[in-house]
Amino acid sequence: MKQQNRYRETKMNVSDVYPFQLTGQFFTGAVLLEESRVNLLNHASVQNMWQEFKKTNPEAAAHYEAWAFGDSEEMADELAELVKDGTKTATSSNYSLYEEDEPLPYPGLHNIVLDGEGKAAAVIVTTAVDIVPFDEVTEKHAYLEGEGDRSLAYWRKEHEDFFKREFEESTMDFHEKIPVVCERFKVVYK
Repeated sequence: MKQQNRYRETKMNVSDVYPFQLTGQFFTGAVLLEESRVNLLNHASVQNMWQEFKKTNPEAAAHYEAWAFGDSEEMADELAELVKDGTKTATSSNYSLYEEDEPLPYPGLHNIVLDGEGKAAAVIVTTAVDIVPFDEVTEKHAYLEGEGDRSLAYWRKEHEDFFKREFEESTMDFHEKIPVVCERFKVVYK
């Protein structure tokens, strides 16, 4: 699952070091990066991939974010591969856990998807974002996330489990009406 918090982005101020923002946001499959994993800043692959992408896409935005899907290195690897092969073209995040000053994804946002070692795997661009209650996420969205058997039942089980884990660190509880950020994207460079 991406999951930017698995799914929510946790931004670190690294602009003085690199011209990109690193996030720990993991959308349907995203995992929060732990402080010990910040060593991925050392991976020149992120900066190199962005520079190569910009050579053929000079009109692309100057800003991008780098993050990995899932809550483990294995999941980050698996989901990065699904992105690269075109199976995964959507992700979800727990809207309730976005900070007040934390921007939601938006169409045109460029991201670099990282693998489990923090190395650049692909550049994606957000194409659409919807916020819907958990119990109204569609079969189509679940399919586009590309995980498991791609069914809505699979999506609901995995995301309910993930969102419950996320809520353990807050005063909130999971319920069927929590708002979910449903994001669609396309690969523009790999």
